Amino acid sequence: MKLPKIVEDLTASFEKLPGIGQRSAQRLAFYLLRVPQRDLDSFATSLTNLKKQTKLCSICHNLTDQDQCSICGDVSRDSSQVCVVESFQDVLALEKAGNFHGVYHVLHGSISPLNNIGPDELYIDTLVTRIKKGIVKEVILATNTSLEGEATALYIKQALTGLPVQISRI
Repeated sequence: MKLPKIVEDLTASFEKLPGIGQRSAQRLAFYLLRVPQRDLDSFATSLTNLKKQTKLCSICHNLTDQDQCSICGDVSRDSSQVCVVESFQDVLALEKAGNFHGVYHVLHGSISPLNNIGPDELYIDTLVTRIKKGIVKEVILATNTSLEGEATALYIKQALTGLPVQISRI
Protein backbone atom coordinates (compact mmCIF):
# COMPACT_ATOMS: atom_id res chain seq x y z
CA MET A 1 0.00 0.00 0.00
CA LYS A 2 1.31 3.41 -0.93
CA LEU A 3 0.71 6.18 1.58
CA PRO A 4 -0.42 9.66 0.50
CA LYS A 5 2.53 11.87 -0.43
CA ILE A 6 1.91 14.29 2.44
CA VAL A 7 2.16 11.41 4.96
CA GLU A 8 5.36 10.19 3.30
CA ASP A 9 6.78 13.73 3.37
CA LEU A 10 5.95 14.15 7.05
CA THR A 11 7.43 10.73 7.83
CA ALA A 12 10.61 11.71 5.98
CA SER A 13 10.77 14.95 7.99
CA PHE A 14 10.44 13.06 11.28
CA GLU A 15 13.17 10.63 10.20
CA LYS A 16 15.61 13.57 10.09
CA LEU A 17 15.19 14.01 13.84
CA PRO A 18 17.84 12.36 16.03
CA GLY A 19 16.91 8.89 17.22
CA ILE A 20 13.83 8.60 14.99
CA GLY A 21 13.79 5.72 12.52
CA GLN A 22 11.25 5.06 9.79
CA ARG A 23 8.81 3.12 11.99
CA SER A 24 8.82 5.74 14.76
CA ALA A 25 8.47 8.50 12.19
CA GLN A 26 5.48 6.76 10.65
CA ARG A 27 3.89 6.27 14.10
CA LEU A 28 4.29 10.00 14.79
CA ALA A 29 2.70 10.91 11.46
CA PHE A 30 -0.26 8.58 12.08
CA TYR A 31 -0.61 9.94 15.62
CA LEU A 32 -0.85 13.50 14.29
CA LEU A 33 -3.58 12.40 11.88
CA ARG A 34 -5.66 11.24 14.88
CA VAL A 35 -5.24 14.23 17.25
CA PRO A 36 -7.93 16.92 17.38
CA GLN A 37 -7.33 19.82 15.00
CA ARG A 38 -6.89 22.33 17.86
CA ASP A 39 -4.05 20.21 19.32
CA LEU A 40 -2.43 19.95 15.90
CA ASP A 41 -2.76 23.70 15.39
CA SER A 42 -1.19 24.31 18.80
CA PHE A 43 1.66 21.92 17.94
CA ALA A 44 2.26 23.68 14.60
CA THR A 45 2.28 27.08 16.29
CA SER A 46 4.77 25.84 18.89
CA LEU A 47 7.08 24.57 16.13
CA THR A 48 6.86 27.83 14.21
CA ASN A 49 7.43 29.94 17.32
CA LEU A 50 10.39 27.81 18.40
CA LYS A 51 12.60 29.33 15.72
CA LYS A 52 10.99 32.76 15.67
CA GLN A 53 11.03 33.47 19.42
CA THR A 54 14.03 31.54 20.73
CA LYS A 55 17.35 33.33 20.75
CA LEU A 56 20.65 33.20 22.58
CA CYS A 57 21.33 35.09 25.79
CA SER A 58 23.49 38.12 25.06
CA ILE A 59 25.77 37.21 27.97
CA CYS A 60 26.12 33.42 28.19
CA HIS A 61 24.59 32.14 24.90
CA ASN A 62 22.01 29.99 26.70
CA LEU A 63 18.56 29.70 25.14
CA THR A 64 16.11 32.45 26.02
CA ASP A 65 13.18 34.40 24.67
CA GLN A 66 14.59 37.70 25.99
CA ASP A 67 17.91 39.55 25.75
CA GLN A 68 19.21 37.79 28.88
CA CYS A 69 18.34 34.31 30.08
CA SER A 70 16.73 33.83 33.49
CA ILE A 71 20.04 32.69 34.99
CA CYS A 72 22.04 35.75 33.87
CA GLY A 73 19.18 38.00 34.95
CA ASP A 74 19.02 36.49 38.45
CA VAL A 75 20.82 38.90 40.80
CA SER A 76 21.12 36.19 43.47
CA ARG A 77 23.50 34.19 41.23
CA ASP A 78 27.27 34.49 41.77
CA SER A 79 28.45 36.16 38.55
CA SER A 80 32.08 35.81 39.64
CA GLN A 81 31.86 32.06 39.02
CA VAL A 82 31.33 30.90 35.42
CA CYS A 83 30.74 27.26 34.45
CA VAL A 84 31.67 26.62 30.82
CA VAL A 85 29.54 23.95 29.14
CA GLU A 86 29.14 22.64 25.61
CA SER A 87 25.36 22.90 25.26
CA PHE A 88 22.22 24.30 26.81
CA GLN A 89 21.27 20.72 27.70
CA ASP A 90 24.30 20.73 30.03
CA VAL A 91 22.92 23.85 31.71
CA LEU A 92 19.60 22.05 32.26
CA ALA A 93 21.35 19.05 33.80
CA LEU A 94 23.48 21.17 36.14
CA GLU A 95 20.51 23.30 37.16
CA LYS A 96 18.47 20.19 37.89
CA ALA A 97 21.20 19.04 40.29
CA GLY A 98 20.79 22.37 42.12
CA ASN A 99 24.35 22.56 43.46
CA PHE A 100 25.77 25.36 41.29
CA HIS A 101 24.83 28.97 42.04
CA GLY A 102 27.09 30.76 39.61
CA VAL A 103 26.42 31.57 35.96
CA TYR A 104 27.19 29.75 32.73
CA HIS A 105 28.86 30.17 29.39
CA VAL A 106 27.51 27.92 26.62
CA LEU A 107 30.00 27.12 23.84
CA HIS A 108 27.51 25.40 21.50
CA GLY A 109 29.81 22.50 20.77
CA SER A 110 33.37 21.36 21.18
CA ILE A 111 36.47 21.50 19.03
CA SER A 112 36.25 18.65 16.52
CA PRO A 113 38.57 18.86 13.52
CA LEU A 114 36.98 15.76 11.97
CA ASN A 115 33.66 17.63 11.86
CA ASN A 116 35.27 20.91 10.77
CA ILE A 117 34.54 22.58 14.11
CA GLY A 118 37.37 24.77 15.26
CA PRO A 119 37.61 27.31 18.08
CA ASP A 120 36.22 30.04 15.82
CA GLU A 121 32.90 28.17 15.50
CA LEU A 122 32.42 28.20 19.29
CA TYR A 123 31.76 31.06 21.70
CA ILE A 124 35.27 31.06 23.14
CA ASP A 125 36.10 34.66 22.16
CA THR A 126 33.08 35.97 24.05
CA LEU A 127 34.17 33.97 27.11
CA VAL A 128 37.60 35.62 26.99
CA THR A 129 35.89 39.01 26.65
CA ARG A 130 33.74 38.27 29.72
CA ILE A 131 36.83 37.35 31.72
CA LYS A 132 38.68 40.50 30.65
CA LYS A 133 35.89 42.65 32.12
CA GLY A 134 37.23 41.63 35.55
CA ILE A 135 34.01 40.44 37.20
CA VAL A 136 34.74 36.72 36.82
CA LYS A 137 37.10 35.22 39.41
CA GLU A 138 36.67 31.50 38.68
CA VAL A 139 36.06 29.54 35.48
CA ILE A 140 34.91 25.95 35.81
CA LEU A 141 35.50 23.95 32.63
CA ALA A 142 32.68 21.41 32.49
CA THR A 143 33.10 20.15 28.94
CA ASN A 144 32.62 16.46 28.20
CA THR A 145 35.46 14.07 28.99
CA SER A 146 35.60 12.97 25.35
CA LEU A 147 38.66 13.73 23.23
CA GLU A 148 36.87 16.76 21.77
CA GLY A 149 35.76 18.02 25.19
CA GLU A 150 39.26 17.65 26.60
CA ALA A 151 40.75 19.48 23.59
CA THR A 152 38.21 22.27 24.06
CA ALA A 153 39.01 22.57 27.77
CA LEU A 154 42.74 22.70 27.03
CA TYR A 155 42.24 25.35 24.35
CA ILE A 156 40.15 27.50 26.71
CA LYS A 157 42.70 27.10 29.50
CA GLN A 158 45.44 28.32 27.14
CA ALA A 159 43.25 31.21 25.93
CA LEU A 160 42.75 32.33 29.54
CA THR A 161 46.42 32.07 30.48
CA GLY A 162 47.64 35.35 31.92
CA LEU A 163 44.20 36.56 32.90
CA PRO A 164 43.40 37.03 36.61
CA VAL A 165 41.06 34.06 36.92
CA GLN A 166 41.19 30.70 38.65
CA ILE A 167 40.54 27.79 36.29
CA SER A 168 39.26 24.41 37.42
CA ARG A 169 38.15 21.31 35.54
CA ILE A 170 35.28 19.00 36.47
